[in-house]
Amino acid sequence: MSKKGSKGSALPSADAAGTPPDAETTGDPKSGRVWLPLNALRAFEAVGARLSFTGAAAALHISQSALSRHVGRLEEYLGCRLLERRAQGMSLTAAGAALLPVVTGSFDRMEETLKMLRRDPGPGGRILKVHMPPTFLHVAGLSLIGEFRRAFPDVPIDISSSNGIGLPAGRSVDIAVVFDRPHVGDAIRDPLWMINQTPACAPQIAARAQGLGLADFLRANELLHVKLEGEPFDVFWSIHARHCGIDLGATRGLAFETEALAVQHAIAGGGITLVDPDMFAAELADGRLVAPFPRTTSPTGFGYYLTVHPDDMVDPAVALFRSWVVRHYASADAEDDAPGD
Repeated sequence: MSKKGSKGSALPSADAAGTPPDAETTGDPKSGRVWLPLNALRAFEAVGARLSFTGAAAALHISQSALSRHVGRLEEYLGCRLLERRAQGMSLTAAGAALLPVVTGSFDRMEETLKMLRRDPGPGGRILKVHMPPTFLHVAGLSLIGEFRRAFPDVPIDISSSNGIGLPAGRSVDIAVVFDRPHVGDAIRDPLWMINQTPACAPQIAARAQGLGLADFLRANELLHVKLEGEPFDVFWSIHARHCGIDLGATRGLAFETEALAVQHAIAGGGITLVDPDMFAAELADGRLVAPFPRTTSPTGFGYYLTVHPDDMVDPAVALFRSWVVRHYASADAEDDAPGD
C-alpha cells in the first residue's frame, strides 16, 4: 500500500557483472519463471519518476550512458517505447505510464519486507501499520484494536488517522479502514459498516419539533455538516433531503472536519446533525442526542471498508488482522439478525 519515491542506490552494470545482455530474460527451465531484467527495471523507475536521465543517473550513481543502455534494453525486451524524448522535455508513453506504478509498488513492497526481516526475523518484530478515519477510530476502532490486542498481544500496532475518502495519500500503511462509496479497484475491500443517517440534536432543540414537519423543523434550525474532500459542502444533507422528498436549501450552517465533532456540537445544543443510529447508539440511548424524526433514516451510499493491497496478504500480520476484523463484524451482524426472545 505504501507509495514512496525512487530509492537512491547504485545500479551495477550487467556487462560489468559478467552477465550476458539477454541472460536476465531467458527464464529458468526448472521453475518456469521468467528472469526479470531487474537492473533495467530499476533504471526505468528512476528515469520515469524524475523524467530526467541526469537526475536518475545521479540518484543511482551510474553514468547517463549506462542508464540509457539499461532503459534501451528494457524497451527492446518489451518491444515498445516507454519514454518519449522531445525538445520540450521527456514524457512517459502509455506503456511507460502503465508500467511505472507497478515497478515502483513492487520495489516498495520488496524493500519493506527486507527492512522488516533485517530488523527482526522473529514474529514479535513486525509492527502492523493500521489506518482508520477519525470518527470510526473514536466510535468503534479503539475498542476493536483493544480486543485484537487482548487476543494477539504479540502483534505491535502503529495506528494513524486522517479525514477523507479512500486510502490516505502519502502515508505508508499495511491495512486501512476507509470511508468511501462502493467501487471496484485493485485493493481487497471488505465492507464493515454501511452508513445510514437521520437528523439528531439535543433534547431542548428536539422539543421544538412538536407540531412541525421535517422540512419546517430543519429550516428553522442550524444545520451541522461534515466536510468530505472533493464533495459539496452540503453533501449529506442534500442526500437526506432527496431521500425524504423535501426542498431544504442545505448550503447553510456550520461544517466540521469529522462527524464526531459535529455530534459533540449538536449535543451542546449547537444545531442539528445527521448521524448513523447504530454508530451513535450510546448517545441516543442515554438521551444526549434525540432523533425527532426516526422514520426518516436514509442511506448515504457511503460506508467503511477494510482495505488491503492483494500483494500484502502474504504478510501473516496483515492476513491475521484482516481475518479477525472480518469475523468480528460478521458475528456482530449475525447477532443483530438473530430473532428476539
